Amino acid sequence: MLRRTSEASLFPQFDVRQVHLACSDNLAYMQSMQAESIQLIVTSPPYNIGKAYEHRHEMEDYVRRQRQVISECVRLLSPRGSICWQVGNHVAGGEILPLDILLYPEFKRHGLFLRNRIIWQFGHGLHCSKRFSGRHEAIMWFTKTGDYVFNLDAVRVPSKYPGKKHFKGPKRGELSGNPMGKNPTDVWEIPNVKSNHVEKTIHPCQFPVELVERLVLALTNPGDAVFDPYMGVGSSVIGALRHDRVGYGCDIVQEYVDVAQQRVDDLRAGTLRTREMGKPIYDPDKPGGGH
Repeated sequence: MLRRTSEASLFPQFDVRQVHLACSDNLAYMQSMQAESIQLIVTSPPYNIGKAYEHRHEMEDYVRRQRQVISECVRLLSPRGSICWQVGNHVAGGEILPLDILLYPEFKRHGLFLRNRIIWQFGHGLHCSKRFSGRHEAIMWFTKTGDYVFNLDAVRVPSKYPGKKHFKGPKRGELSGNPMGKNPTDVWEIPNVKSNHVEKTIHPCQFPVELVERLVLALTNPGDAVFDPYMGVGSSVIGALRHDRVGYGCDIVQEYVDVAQQRVDDLRAGTLRTREMGKPIYDPDKPGGGH
């Protein structure tokens, strides 16, 4: 079951051999890596909307670049591995283009299997005046084969009615649900990293560590390699290291890589602040905000 972080896990024991960070173009970095060496590739690529860390391109050029990166990711992926591609919308002329729709064919051309289209729901973002304000993005979870790692028990969440029992039939009186908790489903409500978030750094579009942790726990085993080809400030690497995995990441912005390294150092020292896994979402209508 997904539980609150224990005190022991706040100080993970790892060494330099578990951390591989680089300021590098991701294609150049990946071409130096061994084929089928990565169990989980989890990332959020640029959305081609002109953020500080990206150049805006024609959509054909954007897709062409993504095609190259995806191809290299497939080469690196282990036979039982997973790719989790987290994307939102490209916006132009007041119209949105969901990038998961645009990029899905690029994965299918490699014969990958889409296991889930996970909806990541969050409470804060830009307020729109001519359309409904966007409050979700998508994670496309692909596998290379039908034999893949999936540790559901590691990420179960508390059941709504944990003591509920069958009231009739041959199982009358027995628990009707899994005692370890329920499947978290394909809709995940996890706060995004905004200005008042405990994990906020200089990056304008930062992954919450909690989002990565759930994927790491479900789709890898201890000692496995996790890679983020658009690392940013290293949230994917942090999520891997916190659970005894090996973290790889690269980014072309040196300032982001420096922040990622500092976060890794803080994690090793036990001083890195992250949002607890499974912590209730703040609810102003509940006593104490629901915490």
